[in-house]
Order: sequence, then structure tokens, then C-alpha cells
Amino acid sequence: MPINKTDKIFNAKALTAKLAPLRQSGKRIVFTNGCFDILHAGHVRYLSEAKDHGDLLVLGLNSDKSMRKIKGPKRPIVDQDRRAEVLAALTCVDYISVFDDADPLALIKIVKPDVLVKGGDWPMEKIIGADFVRNRGGSVVRVEMVPAISTSRIIETIVERYASSYFIKQGY
Repeated sequence: MPINKTDKIFNAKALTAKLAPLRQSGKRIVFTNGCFDILHAGHVRYLSEAKDHGDLLVLGLNSDKSMRKIKGPKRPIVDQDRRAEVLAALTCVDYISVFDDADPLALIKIVKPDVLVKGGDWPMEKIIGADFVRNRGGSVVRVEMVPAISTSRIIETIVERYASSYFIKQGY
């Protein structure tokens, strides 16, 4: 049975309304974004560390359409509704908003986070929304990535281990 989506998953407008009283009460809002296709330990560590930089973690989740724009036609492996459901089950994630753009800048401008978090694989000068957040008095934090864990590597491992036996069983 799927989780109640109204608990954590909101469109941008509804998210703004949800965050307003929390911001007024002094809560520090952290924002990060990503695809999170085939959720793995590296993702969970990253999100947990992101949450440590404030009171509420808002996750901008690339939609299926957005993922295809940036990763190509074979992605995502897991559709946006399932990815959002799995991410919403993590206690470190407070709110999720799915976005269609190739980058999260429009959503960052709506959320107006106090802290913007990206992975250590992003050079500071390339972090989208960094200038916007800093100009509002916020901070930008890079979180180190877990070495040797990635969705691409998981896909490669599956193909290496199972592709030939799968095709043999299918009679190819």
C-alpha cells in the first residue's frame, strides 16, 4: 500500500504554503535536489548529512521528463512516483517537490532555502542556485560523496552479472 502522499509530497505552490509558517517560527530550511534513481546507501548518507545543516530538508526531485533531459532516454529506471514514495519514507526527508525543469533553479527560488546542499562532485561555482541563496543571506554546503556507490555503477553491475544469463533464458 503506498504512503499517503499528502504527508510529504507537494507541488511547488502547496510546498510554499506549508513552509511559510515553519519559516516564520524560525525553522532553518535546507534544500537539495537530485534524481535518486535506484536509491542506494550513498543517497541515504547524503540526505542524512544534508538534513544535519538545518531543521527541515526539502528535496527537489527530478521528474521523469527532467531525468530524460539530463540523463538520456533510458532513464529513469524507477518512475518519479515510486522514487518519491521511497524517498518520503526516509525520516531525514521532510518534504518533496517533483520538478520538470532540467535544473532546480525555479524551485530553489520558490523554496528560498537557508541552506543549499549539493554533492561534493559539484564544484562550488557550478552549483545552480548558489548565488540566489547567498544573496538572501543563506549558505551553500557541499557534502562529500560515498566512493564507489552510484546508480550508474549499480546498473553496470546488474548488466555485467545478469545480462547474458537473462538473454539465454529468454532464448536470444
